[in-house]
Amino acid sequence: MTYERETGTIGEAGNGAGASGDPLRVAVIIGSTREGRIGDAVARWFVERARVRGELDLAVLDLAEFDFPVHYPERATEQMTEFAEAIGKAEAFVVVTPEYNRSFPASLKQAIDFAYEEWQTKPVGFVSYGHGSSGLYAVEQLRSVFTELHTVTLRNGVALDFLHTPLEDHAGACARDRAVRLMLDQLGWWGWALREARAVRPYVS
Repeated sequence: MTYERETGTIGEAGNGAGASGDPLRVAVIIGSTREGRIGDAVARWFVERARVRGELDLAVLDLAEFDFPVHYPERATEQMTEFAEAIGKAEAFVVVTPEYNRSFPASLKQAIDFAYEEWQTKPVGFVSYGHGSSGLYAVEQLRSVFTELHTVTLRNGVALDFLHTPLEDHAGACARDRAVRLMLDQLGWWGWALREARAVRPYVS
């Protein structure tokens, strides 16, 4: 995972670059590895909108590009270690997830469990998608998982209902873009606040 800052106009109600002046390192995690998925298209759509925020430094973690073991090994594999290190380097996360049977993909849970301390004291936002429920059942279950990992999950997210409004449908574009801006505003606020807090004192878990 490589962070490549793309400067541009800070989005509406943008937060700036934080007290340290350094952009916030945000990892966008694509949770689905299913063949024929649309998760990669959803992630590209989101990243296109997030990249205009000059205060964010974005990188994409596509779980489909990792070769994780089927069975949990006694010792971490190189790919597991690479993923955990990428999580540790990030200061905030956006999880792109579909909804499978009222939950989130097993591939995403597997990857989440490869790290622990690396997640702590960082904010997590969600871009969910589905048919009818917009992936919100998956997000509610992910909130419980990330609470156990000592993260801060954002109140606002981006929920896409492809049953009524396909991604390429321009009818809901304004509402979707507004949801992206609000979530990124909150992600930035928490990201910089927690960055400064970690610098002042160690977290007690």
